[in-house]
Amino acid sequence: MMRALLLVVVYVFSICLAGLAVTSDSISDKARKLHFSSIVVDTHNDTTQRFLDGKFDLGTRSSAGSIDIPRMREGGLGAIFFSIWIPSKVTGPEAVNRAITQIDAVREQVRRHSNDLVLATTAAEIREARKQGKIAALMGVEGGHMINSNLGVLRSYAALGVRYMTLTHSGNDEWADSSTDTPAHNGLTEFGKDVVREMNRLGVMVDISHVSDKTFYDALETSKAPMLASHSSCRAICDAPRNMTDQMMKDLAAKGGVVQINYHVGFLSQEFRDAEKANPEINKAISAEVMKRCGANEGCQLIEGDRITREYVEQGKLPRVDFSKIIEHIEHAVKVAGIDHVGLGSDFDGANMPYGMEDATKLPKITEALLQKGYSEGDVRKILGENTLRVMTEVERVSRELNGGM
Repeated sequence: MMRALLLVVVYVFSICLAGLAVTSDSISDKARKLHFSSIVVDTHNDTTQRFLDGKFDLGTRSSAGSIDIPRMREGGLGAIFFSIWIPSKVTGPEAVNRAITQIDAVREQVRRHSNDLVLATTAAEIREARKQGKIAALMGVEGGHMINSNLGVLRSYAALGVRYMTLTHSGNDEWADSSTDTPAHNGLTEFGKDVVREMNRLGVMVDISHVSDKTFYDALETSKAPMLASHSSCRAICDAPRNMTDQMMKDLAAKGGVVQINYHVGFLSQEFRDAEKANPEINKAISAEVMKRCGANEGCQLIEGDRITREYVEQGKLPRVDFSKIIEHIEHAVKVAGIDHVGLGSDFDGANMPYGMEDATKLPKITEALLQKGYSEGDVRKILGENTLRVMTEVERVSRELNGGM
């Protein structure tokens, strides 16, 4: 009896070891070493919304969503831009107040978890955080409507640590057209151009994700500093207006900018996008179920939207999208814009993630895939974060010049 029991224990143990071997073998030693010795920068995450109800602890590993400190550590994420986001329909003083609340929530998470996080506002501070063994926390305002057409508000955000602003979100604001709204300004208004110039002076990166094509070109012409698309993919692969055309990526790169590839399945896969268009009742049903589960809790809405969408995929009502589509978009962007002009902007906790890239622990798979595609270690480091750090450094240099410094 004891011998039989011992055999069962040995068998179970061997199965467990085999499972661990499969897990560890999924990322090669070369990829693992490269990934964890690189500074991995993610320029767009919506985890901020989860901070607002006071129940979510960034320091505790969660079974929901994509981002927390344990999973960032496990995935080798070295710097994260937390999005300050308010729906486009919320404007005026309320938008400003809610943005300030979110900025404070990010800063408070950093304070609470100071052993793991440090607030960073420059490329040098990101590198210093790396030396200290900490994750650099940064902020980006996702939508120019949150400044309430007031450059003083923009300056206040910059003073609080915001280091990029997306000129619009999904709707037009008072001075710029969005890619997903009816044009109202023919791109940027004169005040909108003043916003770009002030961002240059402040050292705040001009983010052109979400903006109309005309707004993009107006901003490109106005900005003295390189710009970034904090979370946009390639329109040639998936024809979403939020994605960038090949010409836009070339022109962004020509002035030193970077396109950060977005992981949202509706921006990665034309098949998924077509399926949504073919059956709009699906999105209505998903939205209704989200509201049923979450009410007005926006953090819950973002997480449950991803979860429910995945349920529809598993029922065969929407097509499955795998993380290999991220690599496809990276490769296309590199081919069009060049290796120095592509980075990562996941949209974790704010979008529907592809299979195999459910959370931050999966990030080493990108390094593995790029090595398998034949990218050099130096080029992989650029995509993982060095390109973003270069843009930040150049934006900071332009800011010093505009302020009379050297």
